[in-house]
Amino acid sequence: MYQLRSFTLRDVLIQSSLRYNKLPAVAFFEKQPVTYAALGRAAAAFAAVLRARGIRPGDRVAIISENRPEWAAAYFGITAGGFVGMPILTDFSRDQIVNIVAHAGCKAVVLSEKMRTKLEHAALPEIIPIETLFFNINPQSSCADDHEKRLMKELPPLKEDSLAVILYTSGTTGHSKGVMLTHRNLVWDAWATRSIIHLRRNDYFLSVLPLAHTYECTIGMLAPIMQGSFISYMEKPPSASVLLPALATLKPSVMVTVPLIMEKIYRGSIKPALEAIKLYKHVWLRPLLHRLAGMKLKKTFGGRIRFFGIGGAGLDPEVEQFLIDARFPYAIGYGLTETAPLIAGCAPFHTTLSSTGPALHGVSLRIADPDPVTGDGEIQARGENVMLGYYREPEKTKEVFTTDGWFRTGDLGHFDSRKRLFIRGRLKAMIVGSSGENIYPEEIESLLNAHEHVVESLVYKDGGGLTALVHLKSEIIERLGAAVQDRIEDAEDILDAIRHAANARLAGFSRLVKVKLQHEPFEKTPSQKIKRFLYPVKRTVKTH
Repeated sequence: MYQLRSFTLRDVLIQSSLRYNKLPAVAFFEKQPVTYAALGRAAAAFAAVLRARGIRPGDRVAIISENRPEWAAAYFGITAGGFVGMPILTDFSRDQIVNIVAHAGCKAVVLSEKMRTKLEHAALPEIIPIETLFFNINPQSSCADDHEKRLMKELPPLKEDSLAVILYTSGTTGHSKGVMLTHRNLVWDAWATRSIIHLRRNDYFLSVLPLAHTYECTIGMLAPIMQGSFISYMEKPPSASVLLPALATLKPSVMVTVPLIMEKIYRGSIKPALEAIKLYKHVWLRPLLHRLAGMKLKKTFGGRIRFFGIGGAGLDPEVEQFLIDARFPYAIGYGLTETAPLIAGCAPFHTTLSSTGPALHGVSLRIADPDPVTGDGEIQARGENVMLGYYREPEKTKEVFTTDGWFRTGDLGHFDSRKRLFIRGRLKAMIVGSSGENIYPEEIESLLNAHEHVVESLVYKDGGGLTALVHLKSEIIERLGAAVQDRIEDAEDILDAIRHAANARLAGFSRLVKVKLQHEPFEKTPSQKIKRFLYPVKRTVKTH
């Protein structure tokens, strides 16, 4: 790892391009890799293209694409070039994407071919195909004599506290929140991960999470590029049939994932195999059998895995206990988009069951207003990685900062005697999806409430999916009459139509699995807000 001259993405790109030169930087799995020199040249060339098209420093440029080598070139070309990057999740609906682009006032949008089809005829600014970013650049090339001069010319110096990216955690009109992160926020957080793991030039990353998520972007892209590691991307979604052969061939040494991946492996293959062993009924033998299963699990991941990061949501304690017994090199991290993202974590073999570990080196954490019995209170953070605020939302920004400058995470938790953090849940209504996505029920409710038959609604997590309680208009209730109690076909059809109408406008990770009937009006506060804590306990007749 080189000495950073400044905490800017420009400095990261230039120094990595020069220091790691001929080393492979990024590639599609089993395709020709792009060297660090070629990545730097492509990013600089893209910055020049943006300027030639009239894009000025500070203008917003969106990236909407699946993971691919060109994504990294676009990201660095935008941010290191002095523009503001806007990575957008491809899973957002067409309407959400249009809303985000409009809210931010984007000047250009970088799209993959697949996303161009999805957004055909949408009202978007100038479109740039992402596939063209390495055009006329030899991906295997090394630094030419004038390489450094060319980079310096195309990428003027930047201030560490200048805005680098805006990340929208949601997209429905009226509830959009664009998290503003500076160059210092991002680069400092990526640099600070070295207190958990030092990466090597011979480390192989296999990227399976979307780069538009700050978790993957910072820890799965910026950190390895700063330290000269090699990143491979999948051309297809990482289903088991695609992922397992890739693991066997690539033999990655580092991965960052969400709990869902390991939980599926454990419940789908490891646990059934263990329970089929007669000796497994003896509790005292389980740690040994877990150890043997762990050896097989490492082979499944190619045999070289030394860091398997898990974050974005809580890990099932049963699965984590297995990983501890198996001596699998998993690591736990905790963070938010607003903190770029990591604020707590621990390295493999230093984990504690159900704990995220201590605060990241350089980050300060505190528990506000702790409960005198449990010690639980709101987790608040302060550090170089904390966002500037929400784009064009001064009031929302003010709400999440205390008067003395600490960021309010909205999570409940406590520390143990060794300053290890334990998270208990959310203070507010936000739901964390199975892959770590932020799901805001108010947004889904606003779509439901716009339906012609709905008066009000409430969305909550029910098992592995989202369920909505809906209170229908009186004339609909009267039309259905007492037959509602018998769940007649008319009632089922209405609820199903409401669900389909909402899902058509929602991202895949925030779609409803069920819609149930709330027969009586919801109980409300004096300000006419639904008392969420009373539901779904007091729900009434249900169907579909």
